[in-house]
Amino acid sequence: MTQDRKKKVLSAIVKHFINTAEPVGSNTILVSYKFSVSPATIRNDMAALEKEGFIYQPHTSAGRVPTDQGYRLYIDEMADYEQAHKQALEVLQQVTEQYKVEKVKNRIYDAVELITRATENVSFATLPDNKRTFYLGLANVLRQPEFATDSIRASQVIEVLEKNDNFVQLLSDLDISDKVKIFIGKENILEQIQSCSLMVTTYNIDGFQGYFGILGPTRMKYPFNRAIMEEIKKLIEK
Repeated sequence: MTQDRKKKVLSAIVKHFINTAEPVGSNTILVSYKFSVSPATIRNDMAALEKEGFIYQPHTSAGRVPTDQGYRLYIDEMADYEQAHKQALEVLQQVTEQYKVEKVKNRIYDAVELITRATENVSFATLPDNKRTFYLGLANVLRQPEFATDSIRASQVIEVLEKNDNFVQLLSDLDISDKVKIFIGKENILEQIQSCSLMVTTYNIDGFQGYFGILGPTRMKYPFNRAIMEEIKKLIEK
């Protein structure tokens, strides 16, 4: 029995238990951690580690788990801190990006909510991945006289909003700058919303770009709605 191999066995037990919270047996150690010795040799090493107080058997017929003394030896002499630091940087980068995206999403959700409440129309925004559209206020449009008495027209508006891919592609195809652009009735590319007006602009938040706007009947308060969108744009981009 070598001290070097025994430490490797202890390291494998510690890693396995940290990752699974399950006691580990000799066969698992042998196969999962690619030891080039027999199962009996691993069992002997584990028996020695248990005798020395580095691992213990939590209950009958179970595998082994580290003791406090086993953890201490692992972190003092066996842990690969250089590799752990690389992994930490990778994970931190991933969670930082996820956190940034979630922050942007929350600001977009709030913006859409505010626009809907202020204008009483449908408000929408593309999310940071630019693959989906988030919208609120459909009930506002359906209450408008133009749609309340025309179920076909109402269903066409719903169809455009529900088919997110088409709507996102439409916005991408339009020449939209950071100014609020207004498409009235038949100026809209999609036939389904040619009974509506579309007001849309871009946002740029922490490097994430997308669109947000208003969809409603052609009978809408254009100057007021434009002012609302301009103020919301300032609010979410600052």
